Amino acid sequence: MKVLITGSAGHLGEALVRTLKNIGYEVVSLDILSSPFTTHVGSITDRSFVKQCLEGVKAVFHTATLHKPHVATHSHQDFIDTNISGTLNLLQESVAAGVERFIFTSTTSVFGDALVPPAGEPTAWITEDVTPIPKNIYGVTKAAAENLCQLYFRNHGLPSLVLRTSRFFLEEDDDKKVRDVYPDDNLKANEYLNRRVDLEDVVSAHLLAAERAPEIGFGTYIISATAPFSPGDTADLRSNLSQVVQRYIPGYVAEYERRGWRLFPSIDRVYVNEKARTELGWEPRYDFRAIIDRLKAGDKLPSPLAQQVGSKGYHSKTFSEGPYPVEG
Repeated sequence: MKVLITGSAGHLGEALVRTLKNIGYEVVSLDILSSPFTTHVGSITDRSFVKQCLEGVKAVFHTATLHKPHVATHSHQDFIDTNISGTLNLLQESVAAGVERFIFTSTTSVFGDALVPPAGEPTAWITEDVTPIPKNIYGVTKAAAENLCQLYFRNHGLPSLVLRTSRFFLEEDDDKKVRDVYPDDNLKANEYLNRRVDLEDVVSAHLLAAERAPEIGFGTYIISATAPFSPGDTADLRSNLSQVVQRYIPGYVAEYERRGWRLFPSIDRVYVNEKARTELGWEPRYDFRAIIDRLKAGDKLPSPLAQQVGSKGYHSKTFSEGPYPVEG
C-alpha cells in the first residue's frame, strides 16, 4: 500500500516513516524541512503540492502541525494556515485522490482548561466524553481540524480517525520552574502516571487506527500511557499522589529512593486510554510500571524507536528562558 506521511521531519513523522518502510509500505513523505525521511519538501498550505503528493496514495497519516512551543513565535494566522487550511487541503485532495483512510494526529491540548479542576476539587478524569475548552490558538486550531475530519467523513465518506496524543517528545519541559525542581528523567517518569506516552506506542496506535478506520468511519481517541488508577482515586490523586501510587506499584519507592527522585505531590488530570484499547485493540507497552522495570534493569526510559528519533527541538535557536520562548 502507498501511504502519505506529513510532517516527516518531526518526531512522529520520522518514526512512522521508519516503521512503515521497515514493514514494506511504499512511503511518500512531506515536510517544509528536508530530512533523510522526507521525499517531498513543501507545505501542506500549498494545495497543488498536496495534490501532487497524494497521487496513488491509499492512506494518509497527517502529523504535520504548528505545536504549542510555536505559540510565542508564530502568528495566529500562521496556526490557522497550517493547522486548519493545511488539513482542509489534505482532506479535499484525499477525497479527490480516492484515499481510503485518513489518520489525523491531534493532541490532548485540545481539552485546554477542562484539564485543570478548581482548587480543592478532585483530579480531572479525562475521557473522550470531556468537552474541550481550548485555551490557546494551538488548541483552537487542532480542535477545528478534528471537526474538519468529521465533516469529510460525514459528507464525503472518507474514513477519518483522530488520535489525541499526550506528551511523547524527549525535549526538556517548557516550564522552567518544573525543570529547576525535577531532573529530566525523573520528570518524564512521573508523567507516565497520567500524561505521557512513548513514541513507539504512538506509532502502533496510528497503524491500528489505519487498519480499523474503514470499519469505524469516524472516531476520536486519547493516546496516552495506561494509568494505574481508577476514578475512585481522583480525590487522593489531588492531595497525596505518593500514597496512591504505593498502593498500585509499591516497587517504585526503592527505585526512586536509589536515584534520589521524587513524585509530584499531586496531579491535576489523568488521561484515560480505555476507548483506544477497546476499539482499536491498542496495547501500549510503556506505562509507569514498565518504566520502573526498565529503570531497575538499567535501561533508558524511552523505547529504542524513541531513542533513534531523539530530540529535535521546535525552533532553530535557543532562548534566554530555556528551550522554548515564553508566550507574552
